[in-house]
Amino acid sequence: MKLIFLGSGSAFTVGANNFHSNLLLVNEQGKKFLIDCGSDIRFSLYEAGYSYLDITDIYVSHLHSDHVGGLEYIGLSTLFDPRCEKPNLYLSKDIAARLWDDTLVGGMGLLEGDIANINTFFRLHQIENNQHFFWEKIKFDLIKVNHVDSGYYVMPTYGLFFEVGEKNVLITTDTKLCLDILGEYYEQASIIFQDCEISINRTPVHAHYEELLTLPEKIKNKMWLYGYQPGELPEATKDGFKGFIKKGQTFNL
Repeated sequence: MKLIFLGSGSAFTVGANNFHSNLLLVNEQGKKFLIDCGSDIRFSLYEAGYSYLDITDIYVSHLHSDHVGGLEYIGLSTLFDPRCEKPNLYLSKDIAARLWDDTLVGGMGLLEGDIANINTFFRLHQIENNQHFFWEKIKFDLIKVNHVDSGYYVMPTYGLFFEVGEKNVLITTDTKLCLDILGEYYEQASIIFQDCEISINRTPVHAHYEELLTLPEKIKNKMWLYGYQPGELPEATKDGFKGFIKKGQTFNL
């Protein structure tokens, strides 16, 4: 089993030097599972040697465009290509309730001679609160954490925790540093893929590098950092982390 980072950048990554932090999990039989589907997915897939033809299963963590903006490309391409079956789309039930009306309907709602809905393009798998799903016999637990709090509503994001062989893998997706929720998963994980902001002008919606520095050494020692902005990277390995993930980097799990 391998995990490929099609990109490792933030939502505002610029140019071909990096892409959105969308991941591709590939098993020993060559089955592929796309984890998040940002708006530059057609470019990042192509650069990695793939296309929409390879995408049969997708998970999305939350509704920002660097995580769902490429669903229009995947959905329309697979619908009109007779070689493709309808992709499976896995997501938390609360996100599923809003994905079509808030994000996709504008570009995908009207077809020649028909009105579409999300089921026109995807086989929808809605995960209930505090539940999990299976892909290729691997159990994926959803971890609900706080990403954006407007003061009126909270936008959650759903990280993933799963076991491959003897390894427990944690992918945080975009998140604040929610130790009250993530702390137990940090302890259980064999390897951690952590959202990490490096911007001088810090935002309150991501875990910042300076915050992550305060984590215990035993946690940092198994933590890879991704989702960062363009610019000079801190010396993560000297600070006790595994390092910053580069575009195209592959992990054997």
